[in-house]
Amino acid sequence: MVVNIRINPLATTDLKEIKKYISEDSIEAGIKTVKEIIDKIETLADYPEMGVMLMYKIRLKSKYRYIISGQYIIFYIYEQSLVSIQRILHGKRDYMSLLNDHE
Repeated sequence: MVVNIRINPLATTDLKEIKKYISEDSIEAGIKTVKEIIDKIETLADYPEMGVMLMYKIRLKSKYRYIISGQYIIFYIYEQSLVSIQRILHGKRDYMSLLNDHE
């Protein structure tokens, strides 16, 4: 089965902000971190159900799945051969309120 990946505008903004923030200390580290996140996202094309269903963690109904790349959590929805990357957030952020703002 062919699975397409779409990175939504908000997730694209998240990636840019991650790179900008890390690059303040080291441009190479910023580039490396974003590359690692993108590599992790690309694995979803072959294994779209590899992410944990968020509802198992929060005990509330949610379509989100998530995978972890380093200190970042990649939130996505998988439906009908499409992985839609919704947000990419640092694990220490209040990601539940950020996700609820855009759900």
